[in-house]
Amino acid sequence: MPTYDERLRDLEERLRHDDPGFAEAMSEGTPRPPREYRRRNAWLWLAVGLAVLGMGIAVGHGLLIATGLVVTGAAAHLFDPQRGRLHGRDIPTTR
Repeated sequence: MPTYDERLRDLEERLRHDDPGFAEAMSEGTPRPPREYRRRNAWLWLAVGLAVLGMGIAVGHGLLIATGLVVTGAAAHLFDPQRGRLHGRDIPTTR
């Protein structure tokens, strides 16, 4: 059974591998949100989707309205920090 220090080292190595920018910021002491909580692309796609939706409503074009709704709906999924993980399988053990 690994010791407490070995488990911490393993956790540190996985964190450094998964998000090197966050790990570097933690070692320097400057806070930076982890990758799961940086949502710049989600906000961008949401704005694009809403702009296309608004333009479709203003022009009265059904295809633009449908495209805006689809892009806005897809952008809403980008706000989920758990996306891309299999729920229930990525839970660390406490043994």
